[in-house]
Amino acid sequence: MKTEKNILIAFILNLSFSIFEFIGGIFTGSVAILSDSVHDIGDAVSIGISYFLEKKSKKQPDKTYTYGYARFSVMGSVITTLILLFGSCAVIYNAVIRIFNPVEINYNGMIIFAVIGAVVNFLAAYFTKDGDSLNQKAVNLHMLEDVLGWLVVLISAVVMRFTDISIIDPILSIGVAVFIFINAIKNLKEVLDLFLEKIPQNINVDEIKEHILHIDGVKGVHHIHIRSIDGHHNYATMHIVTDGDSHKIKDEVREELREHSIIHATLELESENEHCHEEDCHIHFEHSSGHHHRHHHH
Repeated sequence: MKTEKNILIAFILNLSFSIFEFIGGIFTGSVAILSDSVHDIGDAVSIGISYFLEKKSKKQPDKTYTYGYARFSVMGSVITTLILLFGSCAVIYNAVIRIFNPVEINYNGMIIFAVIGAVVNFLAAYFTKDGDSLNQKAVNLHMLEDVLGWLVVLISAVVMRFTDISIIDPILSIGVAVFIFINAIKNLKEVLDLFLEKIPQNINVDEIKEHILHIDGVKGVHHIHIRSIDGHHNYATMHIVTDGDSHKIKDEVREELREHSIIHATLELESENEHCHEEDCHIHFEHSSGHHHRHHHH
């Protein structure tokens, strides 16, 4: 699987790199590099976790996880995002301390490390850029953050080398941390929506209802539930009131749902005189659809 392989590449690149960076931090005396390496090791660990969860998420549904394992990938995203949030807070905290207590830095070493750092992380970001799982989005955000971080280190090292204004180092790293923090929060919101079974982003229940009521032979539709497992596979269940040919009706409804990117639907068909057992569905839904009932002339 492409996504998995990409995450693995990112993991290997990141881990070997953070160790190299840790040594570099000690060597140059740049706390910016040192704190970045600690944060990178955290990244690598979370990417490792993401890798295993992404792998698990590909498993087919079984008796224990009847919906399949797709949410494991989403979990990877949660863990990675949380580490990002803590990481950016730590970076901000360290940078603020640095503003008040400037430190002597070996700029030349810093420039060399920054160039290597930017290149390695750019490669990792490139490998993870086109996945569509939320998990991979989180991993990619990590990579992007690292590229930015290194470009910042590079720019500030060059500037400090020629001007001796060492406050640039912490100020720039605060900037990057804030940027990451905001993006991570957005990612987290997407994931929470999934776990709260919120309706998928591009789907409108009223519109779907409208379209299904237009199908010949459908007299009513209620109890519509639509959820997404992992951000792009949508599932729906609903009750359809009809006295038409059930096979034909089901096919047409499924066809309609497919156009709304719902790939899996469980449909319950009821005849008009049948009493829907779930009383509340009448209360909630029939008011709105009651006056939609169309009379079909045969």
